[in-house]
Amino acid sequence: MLRRQTYSAKPGDVDKKWHVVDADCVSLGRLASDVAVVLMGKHRPEYTPHIDTGDFVIVTNASKVQLTGNKATQKYRKHYTGYPGGQKLETFGHLRERRPETLIEDAVRRMLPKTRLGRQMIKKLKVYPGTDHPHQAQQPAEMTV
Repeated sequence: MLRRQTYSAKPGDVDKKWHVVDADCVSLGRLASDVAVVLMGKHRPEYTPHIDTGDFVIVTNASKVQLTGNKATQKYRKHYTGYPGGQKLETFGHLRERRPETLIEDAVRRMLPKTRLGRQMIKKLKVYPGTDHPHQAQQPAEMTV
């Protein structure tokens, strides 16, 4: 007989896994949306909206992520320092050369919930500009994008 109750995951019941993604020649938006789904846990059957059921994600080769069209020269990352006249603009292409981790982290962060739960989820994202990462002991599984 089938159960007619909805399963709700508890924080201690979730077994978190590690995934590694190679960002070489992958579009930034496609990478960010796939990573955000895994961080939220929507790829699992026991997904619960108010519990962090997501896994850890390691992104390697962040400096080789692809920006389609003219986004490298025409799209800007904007932030404000808090001082008068302190608005800073930087093109995505320059940011990819200088700090590629920030480019991917910002794209993924904006796809997560804007709550305490979202801030907890973004901490499970590890981004590295090259192929090396210090998480070999966790035995991460390959994830395709």
